[in-house]
Amino acid sequence: MEAEHELLHQRVAVVTGGAGGIGLEICRLLATAGMRVVLTARGQEQAERAVAQIEAASDQLLIPAALEVTDSASLRSFMDWLDRTLGRVDVLINNAGIAPQGHRFMEMTDAELDLAMQTHLYAPLRLIRAVLPQMQAQGYGRIVNVSSSLGQLAQMGARWPAYRLSKAALNALTAVVAADVAGSNVLVNAVCPGWCRTPLGGPDAPREAVEGAADIVWLATLPDDGPNGGFFRDRLKQAW
Repeated sequence: MEAEHELLHQRVAVVTGGAGGIGLEICRLLATAGMRVVLTARGQEQAERAVAQIEAASDQLLIPAALEVTDSASLRSFMDWLDRTLGRVDVLINNAGIAPQGHRFMEMTDAELDLAMQTHLYAPLRLIRAVLPQMQAQGYGRIVNVSSSLGQLAQMGARWPAYRLSKAALNALTAVVAADVAGSNVLVNAVCPGWCRTPLGGPDAPREAVEGAADIVWLATLPDDGPNGGFFRDRLKQAW
């Protein structure tokens, strides 16, 4: 057990959208588990405030960093900084997201769809491509894509079209990458954290943010024989 805890202290976890809601809880739980957590937000000050919020309530130390996931220049700058300062990534959690718009398909604008796809598909794709070579070289990696039941083809519906389409694409990305890295001890999974009380989820959601974060952290800390290429909710595999 002591050796396992020491190993966690050597792991570096990058969390996008870590400044609030589920992302903040993910960062707190990973830091409590012993990982070196890079909490990213759109701006450095926002990331620093979030880190200070966690550190004020515990003795955990986190690393704040600016990352606007839809901006390629921001991504390059972040990866250069990460390489210089920590030199590795063991865990990537693609958590950054935007709230769904509740209208129907014909009301969806091109701009709305583009933002959803940039945030939920292209940003995770670019981050995965940035960290994957190093994960494969070191023989260890955990990638968790925070998705939604609204992206499930098995129960697809009419409303929130841009959100549904982009999360379905994220699920497809998960399956493609997982198949590509099978056998390399890089485990890639998607997760639905459920409807949680966060700035995005609103005050009427039935779950606390920490409940949704717990399932994500479970996938981020899987043992080597853990699942790869699945879509999970409450630690149960779901239909795509």
